[in-house]
Amino acid sequence: MSTDLMEKPVEYMANGETVKLTANMIAQYLVRGDAQVTSQEIVMFMNLCKFQKLNPFLNEAYLVKFNGAPAQIITSKEAFMKRAEANEHYSGLEAGIIVERGGELVNIEGAIKLPTDKLIGGWAKVHRDDRNVPTTVQISLSEFTKGQATWNKMPMNMIRKTAIVNAMREAFPGTLGSMYTQEESDESERKDITQEVNREVQKKANHEIIDVQPEPVKESKAEKQKAQTVENDPVGDFEQASKKAPF
Repeated sequence: MSTDLMEKPVEYMANGETVKLTANMIAQYLVRGDAQVTSQEIVMFMNLCKFQKLNPFLNEAYLVKFNGAPAQIITSKEAFMKRAEANEHYSGLEAGIIVERGGELVNIEGAIKLPTDKLIGGWAKVHRDDRNVPTTVQISLSEFTKGQATWNKMPMNMIRKTAIVNAMREAFPGTLGSMYTQEESDESERKDITQEVNREVQKKANHEIIDVQPEPVKESKAEKQKAQTVENDPVGDFEQASKKAPF
């Protein structure tokens, strides 16, 4: 991407405020992950923010990219709610969790259950005054949780939030059809895997010997000549090694 395009600002209104974005701003401040985004991914992100009236500086949207995976454009749940409330036909929502109780599936409003209930999934209903029936979504917990720390800590809250954004997207496909939240992406999974590995290393650090190979040291010209001499004299090589041996 040329320097002019990287620095040329795009301006638009979001929530009554003027947002100014440039490709340089996005690349430097609004990308998460460990891989560099492409010019095409930056342009796609900029256009999504512009046309969906998202303010990335308020964390309504951000760009995520990890090595070996394509970039993902993540939208916050709050941005979904703002878009829905801005629609003249939006008339509220209901949401909760699905549990197995006494061999039957029970829909519970909110995110609380009995200790004997087994969490199965989440549900949500989005009401529009221009439709005869609400948009209803029921999702399975097993399809979204992959052992991430956040999902393990508060699975009821997470599956309820995910059901809400899925229902919102179906109820307002024109404005929310191309938007996805962090709960639906792999970013939280990658972060949680890293945290889990770090905890496991700390837990086993005093029980296992970890053999860490040192990084290769750049040899000077004199050292290279000396090494070449030793290589041509295997007996001398053995004697030198014997003198340096720690036994």
